[in-house]
Amino acid sequence: MWLPVAGLLLGVMVGLLFQLSVPENYARYTAIAILAAMDSVLGAARAELEGHYSNRVFVSGVAVNMLLAGLLTFLGDRLGVELYIAAIVSFGVRMFNNMAMIRRRLLFRGGDAVERGR
Repeated sequence: MWLPVAGLLLGVMVGLLFQLSVPENYARYTAIAILAAMDSVLGAARAELEGHYSNRVFVSGVAVNMLLAGLLTFLGDRLGVELYIAAIVSFGVRMFNNMAMIRRRLLFRGGDAVERGR
């Protein structure tokens, strides 16, 4: 459990120390990639709590989500349409759904079915 937290802290420290900036042309792609990665991480956390986490599913999910979102954003840029909004909505809905399920799992870990609303 401490390894992901250490990685997060290390990443934040590196980001603060080096103060990297993303060129304006790539800001949308970076935002979509981060959103896709966050969706995959929350999905992995949910799967772990449910007892069916798989590294293969996680890594392939991160890669496919980021690739698909990037291609959707690229296609939208070429067509002059803001298609990246579809990825934002999709990932946003999935992230909120995963967070709700994680919250329920953590809140009612030892509770009975009445507390869970069943």
